[in-house]
Amino acid sequence: MTDRQHRRSERAARRAAESGSGPLREEGLPARFPGARNRFALLGEVLTVGIMVTLVSLPLVTLPAALAAGAGHMRRFLRAEESTFAVAWAEFKAAFLGGAVVAVGAAVLVLVLVLDIDLAGSGALPGGPLVGLVGWVGLAGVALVLLTVCGRWSPDAGWRAAFKAVPTALRTDPAGAGYTVATAAFAVVVTWQLLPLAVPALGCVVLAMVAIPERPRRTDGGDDVLGPEETR
Repeated sequence: MTDRQHRRSERAARRAAESGSGPLREEGLPARFPGARNRFALLGEVLTVGIMVTLVSLPLVTLPAALAAGAGHMRRFLRAEESTFAVAWAEFKAAFLGGAVVAVGAAVLVLVLVLDIDLAGSGALPGGPLVGLVGWVGLAGVALVLLTVCGRWSPDAGWRAAFKAVPTALRTDPAGAGYTVATAAFAVVVTWQLLPLAVPALGCVVLAMVAIPERPRRTDGGDDVLGPEETR
């Protein structure tokens, strides 16, 4: 059998296993994210989570708690576990107080950075371009830390443990940090273009918060590295 024929047979076997018309492949057992096998269901869940997070985070001070609860809901859905709205609401209530403190701190930082960028653009400050660059980098850093913390929050560990996990997460996965910043930028751009797009954008952000740390990675030696949830 030629290499081309072998690849064709591999693809056919993979499609048959995923559709259920053929035998399951050993490397597919157990599936990492069985809840994501139905792509239309996954799309619907992304939109549902986007609506949920949007509605709950309208006061803005509840945004971190909404993102944390949304990430927990999405993670349970992907693992084909119980992912009811009652469980998500319970997680939101557990994350609310600490999340409000996180929201206030993030809002203060964002306001300061936006003011710096505005002053830099007005020409009132010496070295304006450099100050503006620092402001934009700072905004990206705030978004990165906020999404990473919300993705790492759990009812058992709480916000303090989530913050303590951020340096290790960023140090061990710099590419993931880049993906997270790109996701935040995508959400901001599409929302700026058309406000109703904030709903699916937030759903995509929550999905990225769960999927980026869980993705298989490679070490320098070429070995696969599993996400944090699978190495525990």
